[in-house]
Amino acid sequence: MFFYLHIRLIKFICQSVAFILTCWLFFMCLYPLFIWIVFKAFFTKSLQAHSKDNDEITVGIFHPYCNAGAGGERVLWSTVRALQSYYKNVHVFIYTGDLDYDRETILANVEKVFDLKLHNNINIVYLHRRDWVEAKRYPFCTLLGQSLGSIWLGWEALTLFKPDIYIDTMGYAFTYPLFKYFGGCKVASYTHYPIISSDMCNQVSNGSVSVTNCELIAKNPFLSTLKLGYYKGIAFLYSLAGCSADIVMVNSSWTQAHINSIWNCPKRTHLLYPPCDVAKLIELPLVSDDIKNQEIRIVSVSQFRPEKNHNLMIQVMEKLKSIVDDETWSKMRLILVGSCRSQVDEVYVNKLKNFAKKVYVNDNIEFKVNIPYNDLIQELQKGTIGIHAMWNEHFGISVVDGLAAGLIMIAHSSGGPLADIVNIDTLTRNGYLANDIDEYVEKIISIVNMISVDRFSTVSFERNLAKIVEPLFKQS
Repeated sequence: MFFYLHIRLIKFICQSVAFILTCWLFFMCLYPLFIWIVFKAFFTKSLQAHSKDNDEITVGIFHPYCNAGAGGERVLWSTVRALQSYYKNVHVFIYTGDLDYDRETILANVEKVFDLKLHNNINIVYLHRRDWVEAKRYPFCTLLGQSLGSIWLGWEALTLFKPDIYIDTMGYAFTYPLFKYFGGCKVASYTHYPIISSDMCNQVSNGSVSVTNCELIAKNPFLSTLKLGYYKGIAFLYSLAGCSADIVMVNSSWTQAHINSIWNCPKRTHLLYPPCDVAKLIELPLVSDDIKNQEIRIVSVSQFRPEKNHNLMIQVMEKLKSIVDDETWSKMRLILVGSCRSQVDEVYVNKLKNFAKKVYVNDNIEFKVNIPYNDLIQELQKGTIGIHAMWNEHFGISVVDGLAAGLIMIAHSSGGPLADIVNIDTLTRNGYLANDIDEYVEKIISIVNMISVDRFSTVSFERNLAKIVEPLFKQS
């Protein structure tokens, strides 16, 4: 008993030291930046303002990867269209680090990828410090480094242009105090997922290996204890930053629960499902069974990043090959559709291709990288089954898209798909949930009934967003 208490005391001390050290490092790194910001704010000319009419309201939207073409970008551009549709006196400014693309190219890509047509009252504010928020810059203490980096990037954005209303659509909470207290802006956020959550802490406590918890730490109790204290320090700092937002929007019940537990501002937090183009997908003409039976197309739509767990999908194909007959296997195709934001993502795709070759399923897997919206629609239309394998997916736009297009969806039994999208009740089932390779294989051939997905529509998103942010426009 004494030994057990002694171990618990040591763990508590180690966690406390890691917690205090994390907060100390954050504020020590922030201190010179804070002094510089104060100096610039009080002893130089005022922040750059936009020449505007008396009744014009400027909205700055922070989205450093605005040209990426994934679900987060659909939220960004649907937000822009909502503001343009419901507030005629709005002028939108997009903060982005996509330096290689001019305004016309970016807007043309929006129409090509998302089929969204926008008005011309959009300006692009180019940020040159985006690499400060990229994970590859911080091999250790990545969350701490990215948090500090976002402050540096946010200050660049604020000095380039100070809006009346600031909206962050990527989850960079550490920029909120900058725009609110130094820029005097009203602040709104759309959070796809918290940078830290109790699930991540539980993985460390349980010694589970994952994308965010490498095997070295997972198998070492001392390092796990230190990391848990580090995570708690990050959560404390995250809460200080996040609760400064005037309006908080979240994309799923799962995200809402975590944000409320960390930021503790439930009265300012609104659940707003992200926009899914269900109207167009529902209207797609059905492909005849005769044509579909020529191939069994299993479609995945997700950005090419490790956390999306494409490896599991390839392993599913490997197991299917071993249990189905040759004729059935010859018809099976795994269609991996997604976007690549950078060279890092492209390297990831090449690793997936090599893995598929290693397990001898590459002939039955197709990679569709950065394809236009119309091609994506065709892939959904030709598909039979939809697959999504990310653990704790914050929402799952592609899961909704697949349901609307008539695919039989199988998603991981966690996060948004579990909390909001996939219904597994016997009488109202609209999809399947799985936890491991065996369950995905087992459920791939199941038949499901569809239910309405209208609540996830783009029209619903735009209408509700305009209503939620209305107080900001009344105060501006």
